Amino acid sequence: MDFIEDLAYGTTLGPFPMIALVGLTTYVIFLITALLASGRKWSKRLRRVPVKVHRAMAALAIVLATLHLLMGISIYW
Repeated sequence: MDFIEDLAYGTTLGPFPMIALVGLTTYVIFLITALLASGRKWSKRLRRVPVKVHRAMAALAIVLATLHLLMGISIYW
């Protein structure tokens, strides 16, 4: 678990720790997924996006959220 802790709180990609970057990326992907679902009502372009894309974005967001969770609790293990 030391590897995940070092990865989570290390600053390898700029001034922010990796846990913050993964959390921000997860939040953005959740917003895009919600936009794909709710934007079909008012945008003709979003109506053309297949449901598979929405499901893939949701699965990616869940995987990133799980990684974010593991990084967060890795300091306590």
